[in-house]
Amino acid sequence: MHSALATALTRIAAGEGCDRTALPPLYEAVDPEALAAVLESNADVTVRFEYGGYRVVVGSDPTVAVIDGDR
Repeated sequence: MHSALATALTRIAAGEGCDRTALPPLYEAVDPEALAAVLESNADVTVRFEYGGYRVVVGSDPTVAVIDGDR
């Protein structure tokens, strides 16, 4: 798993007060392998997606933002 995705999941789990393993599967929101491939390419990219009621923004620079959604 790409480090930006791991960081995002850790932040969401902390916000939910649970362990990362208690979160819904990431693949229900985004293809983690495809996202990791994009982030690991040499392109300057930013990807945004919804996951578990949160807006997640990850970049190749290693930007990670988790925004509390509809809570």
